[in-house]
Amino acid sequence: MKNKYADLIEQTFNFPTEEFEINTDGELMYREIPMMNLIEKYGTPLRFSYLPKISDNIQRAKGWFKDAFHKHNYKGDYKYCYCTKSSHYKYVIKECLKNDVHIETSSAFDLDIIKNLYQNNEININQYIICNGFKTASYIEKIIELINLGFENLHVIIDNTKEFELLKSTTTKKIKVGIRIASEEEPKFEFYTSRLGIGYKDIVPFYENQIKNEPNIELKMLHFFINTGIRDTAYYWNELRKCLNVYVQLKKSSTHLNSLNIGGGFPIKKNLNFDYDYAYMVDEIVGQIKQECSTKNIEEPHLFTEFGSYTVGESGGVIYEIIHQKKQNDREKWNMINGSFMTSLPDAWAINERFILLPINKWNSSYERVLLGGLTCDSDDYYNSEQHVNAIYLPEFEKKDPLYIGFFNTGAYQDSLSGEGGIKHCLIPSPQKILIFKNDKGELIDELFTEEQTAESMMKILGY
Repeated sequence: MKNKYADLIEQTFNFPTEEFEINTDGELMYREIPMMNLIEKYGTPLRFSYLPKISDNIQRAKGWFKDAFHKHNYKGDYKYCYCTKSSHYKYVIKECLKNDVHIETSSAFDLDIIKNLYQNNEININQYIICNGFKTASYIEKIIELINLGFENLHVIIDNTKEFELLKSTTTKKIKVGIRIASEEEPKFEFYTSRLGIGYKDIVPFYENQIKNEPNIELKMLHFFINTGIRDTAYYWNELRKCLNVYVQLKKSSTHLNSLNIGGGFPIKKNLNFDYDYAYMVDEIVGQIKQECSTKNIEEPHLFTEFGSYTVGESGGVIYEIIHQKKQNDREKWNMINGSFMTSLPDAWAINERFILLPINKWNSSYERVLLGGLTCDSDDYYNSEQHVNAIYLPEFEKKDPLYIGFFNTGAYQDSLSGEGGIKHCLIPSPQKILIFKNDKGELIDELFTEEQTAESMMKILGY
């Protein structure tokens, strides 16, 4: 009778996958790394970042666009931008920069990162800096500082007309701007139009009446962002067509306009059943843009993408130990982790996000249905289902034989939202963080990046 956990997974999914396999001891291997070795070396809970995956995903995307450009005889250039809001850590940005990428920013403090990278010769003055987000006075001030330093490829994406008023007369140097479209949201949203950007019908008049008359401001880019990301849906293709109509109208008025930023990222794997044809989507997008431009007899624009979650999401993971099992009634078993979902995987709590969840060991053991509980005293600190089923199955819990579990593809947003090193709910400490990277010889190396947060550091923040 097949009642091992390994049997359950192999009967449910196409397993092993490119990321996961099981060794002869019934333990999980992640990209050929024995996860139990990390646990034995560092203990739990721990976060890890597998940096080679960042470069892998960047190069894959570049390859898809290269192929699509060749197929459709597309004359523009392609620029891959990393949006820093997904993870601001320097080790992430350094890995990205190995791959000739450009950077998209969201706030004033982002530009302090840009300035630091420039001063340390880690970016050059010719790289594209796409300044997105709502512009405060300090954000505008730092934008002008970079322009005055010589960042000629910095593009200010105008979110609203007030930003343009703040931007005028700030420098005599050329300011390159883009306009963000306020796209219509999917019908399931609580509101009809994105709060970010300028409405479709207002963009051309805004350019004609204000931007066009400023001698040192050039409109270079139209920015198109879909909150739900790039997906093969009627909604996405409809919004893209509307965006292309605006681009064509603007192009007739602006001799400088030459770029289209198709923001809104690719999805990443959140379960083992994940199925998404990236190459098809890129081919279709490039093909539609090419066709529209050919029909309207205009040059096809340079294409920019801003991939954040796609760039860094699949590089991260979190590992916990099941430290106790509570049987609250005849049906429910609560496996308690030595951490908190609310503090270390905040999207799981706040927006019901789901990640790939797999046990690290005991794959040859029988399995049981469980709920997962965190250490805080909050009733919402739990994880109780997977994307493909409304239940969690894990190897049976035994007091004398520790069970470890891992959440994978958690590399985007979770560290920033959980506020590493800060004060968290119920004073649950930030877990230690491990970096996994390749040295000059191509060998995988793991090293401690930050230790688990101490009581002393929290007491200092709290004023004790």
